[in-house]
Amino acid sequence: MNPAASLTFGSQLRGWRQRRRLSQLDLAVDAEVSTRHLSFVETGRAMPSREMVLRLANRLEVPLRARNGLLTAAGFAPMYAERTLDDPALRAAREAVEQLLTAHEPYPALAVDRHWNLLSHNAAAAPLLSLVVAPELLVPPINVLRVGLHPQGLAPRIVNLAQWRAHLLERVQHQANISADASLARLLEELSAYPAPALEGSPAPNPANAIVVPLVLDTPMGRLSLISTMTVFGNPMEITLSELALETFFPADAETAAALRRLADARRAG
Repeated sequence: MNPAASLTFGSQLRGWRQRRRLSQLDLAVDAEVSTRHLSFVETGRAMPSREMVLRLANRLEVPLRARNGLLTAAGFAPMYAERTLDDPALRAAREAVEQLLTAHEPYPALAVDRHWNLLSHNAAAAPLLSLVVAPELLVPPINVLRVGLHPQGLAPRIVNLAQWRAHLLERVQHQANISADASLARLLEELSAYPAPALEGSPAPNPANAIVVPLVLDTPMGRLSLISTMTVFGNPMEITLSELALETFFPADAETAAALRRLADARRAG
């Protein structure tokens, strides 16, 4: 059961406002309501209209899943549907995801949900997953962060593990903070408990890539240096799509690009 489900609308609103580090005055100005009325809403002395619930949630950048909770707590029906990715209603979105993954070849690309569970990947990502030592890490749902940082996952292959680990943990911490997702907080706790090398003793990123943290892997194909980007759906009105992200990897140097092209050629030839 979601603990937030038992909270009043005012309590939930106050929690999101404080999480965004906004005063009542800040939020009132942003949402174009009076500070007095906002105070009454937070304390339960006044109930908001449906339009106000959505306006406040939009100003606070509340995730769609939590917006449904705010609507319910205020006495309104949920607005945002949630379907599995294989639902016929999401067929067009699912096909778009697969097209994007395939189009990114010969470079690796993954589709993940809000908890970093793997939903799909392209052919170029499969060789990286094959480097995982512990088979249980590849039992669905496969969590890509667990695969990446577990001592029997990719971690022993990551040349700059200290930097890459710090980068991932910071990303998950930020995501957990803005989403108030208890499952992400538990995942962060688990990942943080994995063995970590000293940051000082790890190779520094290539100066040419100083603006990003590359993932540097030792593989049977040689050393690969990759940089990643995240892509999300713009203005989704469905929970599953709002929580889906594509992580696409690009070669950080010419050697990596050549190695990935050779691997793709070998797949096509074989």
